[in-house]
Amino acid sequence: MKLTHLALLIGLAFGITEARGDRLVIKGSDTLGAKLVPQLAEQFKAQHPGTTFDIAAEGSTTGIAAIIDGTAEIGMSSRRAKTSEVGAAAAKGKHMKPTIVAFDGIAVIVNFANPIKGLTKKQVEQIFTGDVTDWSAVGGSGGKISIYTRNTSSGTYSDFKELAMKKRDYAGGSQKMAGNEQIAAEVGKNPNGVGYVGMAYTKAGGVKVMPIDSVTPSVKTVQGHSYSYWRPTFYYTNGEPSGLAKEFLDFTIGSGGQKIVAQVGFVPIK
Repeated sequence: MKLTHLALLIGLAFGITEARGDRLVIKGSDTLGAKLVPQLAEQFKAQHPGTTFDIAAEGSTTGIAAIIDGTAEIGMSSRRAKTSEVGAAAAKGKHMKPTIVAFDGIAVIVNFANPIKGLTKKQVEQIFTGDVTDWSAVGGSGGKISIYTRNTSSGTYSDFKELAMKKRDYAGGSQKMAGNEQIAAEVGKNPNGVGYVGMAYTKAGGVKVMPIDSVTPSVKTVQGHSYSYWRPTFYYTNGEPSGLAKEFLDFTIGSGGQKIVAQVGFVPIK
């Protein structure tokens, strides 16, 4: 009986170890984590039965922090890690390794009822910094502009400041949203609304994408860099990934994963 009991305990221990080994914790970017990574995970699980995923999409900053503090195997990010974050990681013996997994275009969206047909880069800067506060100043029919942005933990929040606003601050009255879908929903409800989302979120009801200097975000304009607000998106790992994290990263950047990247609305890396 004792041997049987011991064997059962050992078996349970191995089972627990195996279950933990088949669980992958991924944290970070809402741009990647709200749509793309869950779909990649579903396809991966279909090919690797028994695998489970713990995905938390709360902003790129949280993904990078999770690699630094060791609470995730993969950190999703729509921006590059800051020098301070790389330094914080090094201080804890961690090496922030980025892998580009997809490209994206940050689309400026307005309410579908807005008569404006397009904006210039200068007008985008003026709107989001608050230099312009009424649609009539940029060729619209009038009305106080309502600005919706991501929150400060978002990589898109900081990327858009750099790409579209010359690193200037957002207008004081701008409203911060937790994710791309929330921005699209608010703009879709507000005739005077304006915001920005990743390309995968531009099909939301009630919104339309603004051409910027006559260029609309698309696979072609992002790959050719003719669209101004393009950017890479990343998985961060602690050094070279191994085990399940490596398998999932390799799947993401492989042909099967990149097909899903395109289907969801991102731009493949190859």
